[in-house]
Amino acid sequence: VLIDRELRDPPGWLRAQMDLSQNIPLLHLTCLHYADSKAFQYEDRWINLSTAPKAVGQDFKEMGPNEWLIKQVPFSDAEITFSTINADIQIADLLNVSVGTALVTLERITWFADAPITYTKLYFHAGYQMTSRL
Repeated sequence: VLIDRELRDPPGWLRAQMDLSQNIPLLHLTCLHYADSKAFQYEDRWINLSTAPKAVGQDFKEMGPNEWLIKQVPFSDAEITFSTINADIQIADLLNVSVGTALVTLERITWFADAPITYTKLYFHAGYQMTSRL
């Protein structure tokens, strides 16, 4: 479920992380993902409209931004960081957990060649488990 959508200038830390030399507006989205009618993931995403210009016209109601991006824009590289945080008031409310609950987070940046496509930070409900096989 799309919570918020806006064109915004990215904060300095994000410009540096995505290697954006100019301060151009990015599409900023926040979404809540559900399974069995329960929120399990909060998504905070920034999309570079220079590499994904069609994103500006998407409402992301029928298809979430991740699925849409995979179908629309190829990526050649990704950087993924796993960490934990203690839920603040906003995240606790969205994921229906207590303030201070330890949550797994995943930060990901994708690129096509040298062009950054998207940055996302995902916050997972307490007890979420992920398995990866290569």
